[in-house]
Amino acid sequence: MIEEKKEVFKNGTVYLLKTHDDYPVEVTDTFLPFYTKDAIGMNQNKLTNDCLGDRKERWLIGVSCMSGCPVRCKFCATGKLKKWRSLTADEIVEQVEFVLSKNKEYRFNDAKEYKINYTRMGEPFLNIENVKKAISVIEKKYPGTHHYVSTIGIKGADYNFVRNNVTLQLSVHSLIESKRDWLIPFKNKITLEEMGNIKTSSDLKTTLNMTLVDECDFDIDKLVLLFPKEHFFVKLSPINKNTISEKNNCGSGFVEGINLM
Repeated sequence: MIEEKKEVFKNGTVYLLKTHDDYPVEVTDTFLPFYTKDAIGMNQNKLTNDCLGDRKERWLIGVSCMSGCPVRCKFCATGKLKKWRSLTADEIVEQVEFVLSKNKEYRFNDAKEYKINYTRMGEPFLNIENVKKAISVIEKKYPGTHHYVSTIGIKGADYNFVRNNVTLQLSVHSLIESKRDWLIPFKNKITLEEMGNIKTSSDLKTTLNMTLVDECDFDIDKLVLLFPKEHFFVKLSPINKNTISEKNNCGSGFVEGINLM
């Protein structure tokens, strides 16, 4: 892949790459202090000081499983792309190797936590065989990598491979089924109740990802009923403003530092 452009932040970089057949691919290279892994135990999300740590602590690489995406969530900038295609396992692995090549002073599996997030462009479970092949290759090269695979919940998906150091994230975004259908306009997805029945053998709980669209999307009583805390963990994600989110009046939000529960 060829690097087209990049945007640098205090704790990492977002890269836009192009495949050999001119498809765009987004990959991220970020890091955090290791203590942020225990946000629940500290009962807050804020950094305790201005130090962002480095890639020896929590090193997170976000890869795309597709160029573009057929799901077209109402708040996702990927919806701007007119065409899409699944990436091969080699193209997924290449994104990881690209990031590592940019940081030769660090060794990936020397970090206290080193993690691949399959959360950028595309729905991993619409390309799951290549995702599983990529996980297998990365695991052989960098044993102990944590793999974090996100999905809207595709009907008929097999979650048996989600075990040990592979963790599942469910993109929920609203606990109102009709609102979720509007936010995620992909018909071949499971219901919230079916999501709540998913049990994996991962070392970690399944993450429920909720954007901050409307307060009414988050019903704590329904959440407790559908998603028992023994198996699920809630992550609130702000919407990064883009032309698609603004067109659909999804707004933007931020997560307060203090956890209420």
